[in-house]
Amino acid sequence: MKKEDIRMRMRARKTLLSDSERSSAAAEVFATLEKMAAFMMADTVLMYHSLSDELSTREFLDKWHGRKRMYLPRVNGVDLDILPYERTRTHLGAFRIEEPDGDDITDVGDIDLIIVPAVAYDTLGRRVGRGKGYYDRLLATAKALKVGVAYDWQLLHVADGDSIEAEEHDIPVDYIITPGHFIKVRRR
Repeated sequence: MKKEDIRMRMRARKTLLSDSERSSAAAEVFATLEKMAAFMMADTVLMYHSLSDELSTREFLDKWHGRKRMYLPRVNGVDLDILPYERTRTHLGAFRIEEPDGDDITDVGDIDLIIVPAVAYDTLGRRVGRGKGYYDRLLATAKALKVGVAYDWQLLHVADGDSIEAEEHDIPVDYIITPGHFIKVRRR
């Protein structure tokens, strides 16, 4: 399936989200993430600051801030810088996403676990982002385990004939967590 078609389909579905669906989905997904050995062992976690149509990360960030070294991305031209998350040191940045303040940029190679947002995933770990390629550029040099998080309806099942057209620069995730699925992606 073409990425732009998937983006349109997901945009339409997001308009139907209720507040209770948003809240319960985020709670279920992040409770599952917390039980992963990779999360328990990670000292450094790159998270994302959620937009209103994504699984909310605010409670998760607040819960783990101070217990683990949490990081957020900040747009820098066509790339993402990674900076430590401090609740009181963020601003509304590019694309109206809260971004961290400061100059303490961290190399992606120093991150143990990356939580990756997406518009959609397929069961092979391929993702559709918002179309700017920020995460593909970042993930291309990352050694960390990559975990995709999403609503159930953002997961396309390859066995059902739904899959994402992969491009050469696309970087798949290693795991996908939705309220109803925990998938360890098998590499071919």
